[in-house]
Amino acid sequence: MRWRRMGALDVGEPRVSFQQQQQQVGKKGQQGGHGHGHGAVVEEIHGLIKVYRDGYVERLPAIPDAPCTWGTTALPGIVVARDVVVDRATGVWARLYAPAAAGRVPVVLYFHGGGFCVGSAAWSCYHEFLAKMAERAGCAVMSVDYRLAPENRLPAAFDDGVTAVRWLRQQAICSAATDELSWWRGRCRFDRVFLMGDSAGAAIAFHIAARLGHGQLGALTPLDVKGAILIQPFFGGETRTASEKTMTQPPGSALTLSTSDTYWRMALPAGATRDHPWCNPVTGRGAPRLDTLPPPDFLVCISEKDILHDRNLELCRALRKAGKSVEQATYGGVGHAFQVLHNYHLSQPRTQEMLAHIKAFVSAR
Repeated sequence: MRWRRMGALDVGEPRVSFQQQQQQVGKKGQQGGHGHGHGAVVEEIHGLIKVYRDGYVERLPAIPDAPCTWGTTALPGIVVARDVVVDRATGVWARLYAPAAAGRVPVVLYFHGGGFCVGSAAWSCYHEFLAKMAERAGCAVMSVDYRLAPENRLPAAFDDGVTAVRWLRQQAICSAATDELSWWRGRCRFDRVFLMGDSAGAAIAFHIAARLGHGQLGALTPLDVKGAILIQPFFGGETRTASEKTMTQPPGSALTLSTSDTYWRMALPAGATRDHPWCNPVTGRGAPRLDTLPPPDFLVCISEKDILHDRNLELCRALRKAGKSVEQATYGGVGHAFQVLHNYHLSQPRTQEMLAHIKAFVSAR
């Protein structure tokens, strides 16, 4: 296989047209459209998504995709990346990252944010953040592009997360094989795996851990999940927290209370309230037992100006009460998704702090 060097990022072959695969499996509207003839708009998050009366979904090009032929000179080192199909039946795919230097490193299974309704592993903001994380934290990354709501309401994203775990286990089983993924497997320590995500992706990582705890995935050997890293985990509830009620958001904020409610209406099963355990895993009826979660250690990253600030603190307290080791990092002066959107003047230094915390957490395990 030939590798093409672009700036400071080494990349593999151009990715296949996963958009075409997604359309073939009924992921209609994922790539947007004008919406004419579909009736009135019944749900909308300005600049991101519109849902029409007939069910048609229009996603707006808020953030450009970064194909695997894209590079950036912002990286101080060299990272290798390539896209792979995880499940052709559902259209799920992933972007793999690894430091180009020889040697095996821990593996991070990552899920992007977007309220379960928007976002992609190909978004340039995630591509840049995860390439930096792979280099600076010294880890391999599997960034999963899962099915989105409202076409695929929860638990579709959780199911896709489980599929990703099983795909990762299969790579561990055949780690000695010689094929097109040998370059990535050869850099992976499958006995040091971390579940990770931001916002809705952090919720996916959490609920995958819950399924692992309930034995729904069966044996994971030779995978060994050492911990979970939850960045601004996106949870909710019918009872508002203080930060949800009083945290004023600036123009262009990634998450307001109204957008949060809209995401949950589109993502949860029809008719469910925000006290559904997929939204409220701490006090919601039928919430998972936190003491059964297999990762012994958690890193929870909280933003001071995020409406989810208090709910994230509530999760930390509940995890500690369940006997889990919880490292809690709060980033001052920034709000939701600052590390990928760079929408606060302190975003850059706070992102460096976050990467340092992630590196320390992973390195210690």
